[in-house]
Amino acid sequence: MSTLLKPGNTDLPVSPRLVPGPDQRPDPNHADCRGVASVLSRVGDKWSVFVIMMLSDGPKRFNELKRMINGISQRMLTLTLRGLERDGLVTRTIFPTIPPRVDYELTDLGRGLQQPVKALGEWAIAHQQQIAAARARFDERNDG
Repeated sequence: MSTLLKPGNTDLPVSPRLVPGPDQRPDPNHADCRGVASVLSRVGDKWSVFVIMMLSDGPKRFNELKRMINGISQRMLTLTLRGLERDGLVTRTIFPTIPPRVDYELTDLGRGLQQPVKALGEWAIAHQQQIAAARARFDERNDG
Protein backbone atom coordinates (compact mmCIF):
# COMPACT_ATOMS: atom_id res chain seq x y z
CA MET A 1 0.00 0.00 0.00
CA SER A 2 1.48 3.32 -1.07
CA THR A 3 1.14 6.49 0.98
CA LEU A 4 2.44 8.82 -1.70
CA LEU A 5 0.34 11.85 -2.55
CA LYS A 6 -1.40 11.58 -5.86
CA PRO A 7 -2.83 14.56 -7.76
CA GLY A 8 -6.33 13.62 -6.61
CA ASN A 9 -5.30 13.80 -2.93
CA THR A 10 -4.13 17.40 -2.85
CA ASP A 11 -7.42 19.21 -2.13
CA LEU A 12 -7.11 20.13 1.51
CA PRO A 13 -9.31 22.52 3.48
CA VAL A 14 -7.73 25.89 4.16
CA SER A 15 -7.87 27.16 7.70
CA PRO A 16 -9.74 30.46 7.93
CA ARG A 17 -6.85 31.78 10.08
CA LEU A 18 -4.47 31.36 7.13
CA VAL A 19 -6.56 33.39 4.69
CA PRO A 20 -7.62 36.65 6.34
CA GLY A 21 -10.66 38.36 4.89
CA PRO A 22 -10.73 42.04 3.90
CA ASP A 23 -11.64 43.09 7.46
CA GLN A 24 -9.24 40.67 9.19
CA ARG A 25 -5.56 40.95 10.02
CA PRO A 26 -3.11 38.06 10.45
CA ASP A 27 -2.94 36.62 13.95
CA PRO A 28 -0.45 38.84 15.86
CA ASN A 29 0.69 35.81 17.87
CA HIS A 30 2.32 34.45 14.70
CA ALA A 31 3.84 37.69 13.38
CA ASP A 32 7.41 36.60 14.17
CA CYS A 33 7.13 33.31 12.26
CA ARG A 34 7.67 34.87 8.84
CA GLY A 35 10.70 36.83 10.03
CA VAL A 36 12.28 33.82 11.70
CA ALA A 37 11.54 31.63 8.67
CA SER A 38 13.20 34.21 6.42
CA VAL A 39 16.36 34.30 8.55
CA LEU A 40 16.52 30.51 8.84
CA SER A 41 16.09 30.07 5.09
CA ARG A 42 19.09 32.37 4.53
CA VAL A 43 21.45 30.89 7.11
CA GLY A 44 20.21 27.35 6.59
CA ASP A 45 20.79 26.96 2.88
CA LYS A 46 23.86 24.98 1.95
CA TRP A 47 25.66 27.69 -0.01
CA SER A 48 25.31 30.26 2.78
CA VAL A 49 26.69 27.74 5.25
CA PHE A 50 29.70 27.11 2.99
CA VAL A 51 30.34 30.84 2.46
CA ILE A 52 30.16 31.54 6.20
CA MET A 53 32.57 28.66 6.86
CA MET A 54 35.03 29.86 4.19
CA LEU A 55 34.95 33.44 5.47
CA SER A 56 35.44 32.41 9.09
CA ASP A 57 39.22 32.81 8.88
CA GLY A 58 39.17 36.23 7.22
CA PRO A 59 38.28 38.14 4.06
CA LYS A 60 38.30 36.43 0.68
CA ARG A 61 38.00 37.51 -2.92
CA PHE A 62 35.15 36.24 -5.09
CA ASN A 63 37.26 33.84 -7.19
CA GLU A 64 38.99 32.55 -4.08
CA LEU A 65 35.60 31.67 -2.59
CA LYS A 66 34.49 30.08 -5.85
CA ARG A 67 37.58 27.83 -5.87
CA MET A 68 37.07 26.88 -2.22
CA ILE A 69 33.38 25.97 -2.55
CA ASN A 70 33.20 22.92 -4.77
CA GLY A 71 30.21 22.84 -7.09
CA ILE A 72 28.93 26.40 -6.69
CA SER A 73 28.27 28.32 -9.88
CA GLN A 74 29.32 31.92 -10.35
CA ARG A 75 25.67 33.01 -10.38
CA MET A 76 24.82 31.09 -7.19
CA LEU A 77 27.85 32.50 -5.38
CA THR A 78 26.85 36.02 -6.48
CA LEU A 79 23.27 35.52 -5.27
CA THR A 80 24.42 33.98 -1.99
CA LEU A 81 26.88 36.79 -1.26
CA ARG A 82 24.26 39.44 -2.10
CA GLY A 83 21.75 37.79 0.21
CA LEU A 84 24.26 37.54 3.05
CA GLU A 85 25.26 41.17 2.49
CA ARG A 86 21.61 42.27 2.46
CA ASP A 87 21.05 40.47 5.77
CA GLY A 88 24.05 42.20 7.32
CA LEU A 89 26.15 39.04 7.64
CA VAL A 90 28.81 39.89 5.05
CA THR A 91 30.46 43.13 3.94
CA ARG A 92 31.71 43.81 0.44
CA THR A 93 34.72 46.10 0.14
CA ILE A 94 35.86 47.45 -3.22
CA PHE A 95 39.49 48.53 -3.51
CA PRO A 96 40.25 51.17 -6.18
CA THR A 97 42.85 49.18 -8.09
CA ILE A 98 43.00 48.18 -11.72
CA PRO A 99 41.24 45.84 -12.05
CA PRO A 100 39.13 46.62 -8.96
CA ARG A 101 39.64 44.20 -6.09
CA VAL A 102 36.56 43.14 -4.12
CA ASP A 103 36.81 41.42 -0.74
CA TYR A 104 34.04 39.74 1.19
CA GLU A 105 34.21 39.48 4.97
CA LEU A 106 31.92 38.44 7.81
CA THR A 107 30.44 41.26 9.87
CA ASP A 108 30.18 40.98 13.67
CA LEU A 109 26.69 39.59 13.13
CA GLY A 110 28.05 37.06 10.62
CA ARG A 111 30.87 36.06 12.97
CA GLY A 112 28.20 35.28 15.55
CA LEU A 113 27.03 32.51 13.21
CA GLN A 114 30.42 30.81 13.02
CA GLN A 115 29.94 28.64 16.12
CA PRO A 116 26.41 27.40 15.26
CA VAL A 117 27.44 26.73 11.64
CA LYS A 118 30.56 24.87 12.77
CA ALA A 119 28.49 22.82 15.24
CA LEU A 120 25.98 21.97 12.51
CA GLY A 121 28.76 20.88 10.16
CA GLU A 122 30.40 18.73 12.83
CA TRP A 123 27.03 17.16 13.67
CA ALA A 124 26.43 16.37 9.98
CA ILE A 125 29.86 14.77 9.63
CA ALA A 126 29.45 12.73 12.82
CA HIS A 127 26.00 11.44 11.82
CA GLN A 128 26.48 11.00 8.07
CA GLN A 129 26.53 7.19 8.21
CA GLN A 130 23.49 6.97 10.51
CA ILE A 131 21.49 9.23 8.20
CA ALA A 132 22.54 7.27 5.11
CA ALA A 133 21.46 4.03 6.81
CA ALA A 134 18.12 5.53 7.84
CA ARG A 135 17.52 6.76 4.28
CA ALA A 136 18.32 3.31 2.88
CA ARG A 137 15.88 1.64 5.31
CA PHE A 138 13.18 4.18 4.47
CA ASP A 139 13.68 3.80 0.72
CA GLU A 140 13.63 0.00 1.03
CA ARG A 141 10.31 0.11 2.92
CA ASN A 142 8.70 2.60 0.58
CA ASP A 143 9.99 1.46 -2.80
CA GLY A 144 8.81 -2.13 -2.34
